[in-house]
Amino acid sequence: MSTKKFKIAVGYPPIEQSKGVPLLSQNRQFQYFNSPTYIYPMVPAYGATLAKERGYDVCWLDGIAEKWTYKKWEDELEKEKPDLLMIETKAPIIKLHWEIVNNLKKKFPKMKIVMVGDHITYLPEETLENCKVDYLIMGGDYDFILVDLADYISGKSGKLPPGIWGRRKNGKGFINTGPAKLTHNLDNLPFIDRELTKWKLYAYENGNYKYVPGTYMYSGRDCWWNRCTFCVWDHTLNPRGSYRRFSPERLFAEVKHVVDKYGVREIFDDAGTMCVGPSLKKFCELLIESGYNKKVVYSCNMRLNALTQDYYDLMKKANFRFVLFGLESANQETLDKLDKGLTVEEIEKGVRMAKKAGLEPHVTIMLGYPWESAKLALNTIKLAKNLFKKGYIDTMQATIIIPYPGTPLYKECIEKDWLQVDPKDYEAFDMRGPVMKIPYPNKELMRLTRALYSSFLTPRFFIRKIRSIRSVDDVKFYFVAAKKVVAHLLDFGL
Repeated sequence: MSTKKFKIAVGYPPIEQSKGVPLLSQNRQFQYFNSPTYIYPMVPAYGATLAKERGYDVCWLDGIAEKWTYKKWEDELEKEKPDLLMIETKAPIIKLHWEIVNNLKKKFPKMKIVMVGDHITYLPEETLENCKVDYLIMGGDYDFILVDLADYISGKSGKLPPGIWGRRKNGKGFINTGPAKLTHNLDNLPFIDRELTKWKLYAYENGNYKYVPGTYMYSGRDCWWNRCTFCVWDHTLNPRGSYRRFSPERLFAEVKHVVDKYGVREIFDDAGTMCVGPSLKKFCELLIESGYNKKVVYSCNMRLNALTQDYYDLMKKANFRFVLFGLESANQETLDKLDKGLTVEEIEKGVRMAKKAGLEPHVTIMLGYPWESAKLALNTIKLAKNLFKKGYIDTMQATIIIPYPGTPLYKECIEKDWLQVDPKDYEAFDMRGPVMKIPYPNKELMRLTRALYSSFLTPRFFIRKIRSIRSVDDVKFYFVAAKKVVAHLLDFGL
């Protein structure tokens, strides 16, 4: 008679409400989207793959990407009967997840539940006090730590790993095994089992892909700059000093794997910032020398002042396409307060070099800073218009800055009374509106956000895009992109 394997489920319970699709997985900022965008959750996917490699039975239950109802998701749990369920969470839906966990513990009392993510890493006791979750994993290496925790729960190991909060068996107080050790060697991870983790759910409905099917990679954890005061991952999951990356050889090996095995046409590398220097050079050379630069398109996040023209030219030769830059503001005081390590003068220089190389620069911009007047916000809009007019950027995303709990910006908000909502009113942190006090009406902020988008919706922009069409993929991409821009305006109630 065979013995039943210990089963682990990685799950995203559906959030059923009218705000839209919750952008939760692999995302530094939470937002509800009217136009669905499903981002491949890289660390959970590595965790599921690593657990399977270690001999565990694993199931993937992303009810959001599957477009399931909550009842359907619960039915799948009933069918799979996992011994351990891992749920990733964030501040704007943490209270909803507390309710879900409490309901699940009533329905599946023997199932252990572990939660991961930036919010519980910052405030572990709060979640243990508000729901009946069994364990919390601190930090961003919850792929490695998940398997170590499973070893403990299943009896393979007699000791909890570092980075765990849980409940004492007598019900009095909590277990805390100390800080997570964010020192794991990423090259030791197996290639993601993309069939196990249902990669096709995330391969098409994603605005970052011009060529589909596309997929995500993750060259490092997470950003080597690692200082921006608004980035919750920089101060919870992957704090300063914990940055690690795959070797260029290991990263390239997984690129080959996804192209050869799954037919992937475009890859977006979602590390906070792609590696630079000799590592980037070597990775590009591997793509070029192997001929894989003719088989797959690569895109990534990058800092505006990190590269020279020679590097951008090399990236283009390696078939990089889309490069995402965090511009954030055109005001030096704001860049300094955010600890961006960037000057206003470097913004245009960076995108100009990328565009000269033949890449497609995309910039992200934020509005709603407590210290910026409407006049200062207009400086950012003016810069965006100028960059579009000169043809230095192809696309842009505008958002409202949110001071997530765990960031230095959130701490400053508490100290200076900058919040216009209760600090524990986490649902308000969903980017549908400002949570910080600003020196002009909230309606004006929404108008300015609309003005940012209209900065590139000009006849010159559309003529340039029409002239750039070279294939059916281009036509499909621009059609989808137009729909997403309209939907994104609706995300802000515009």
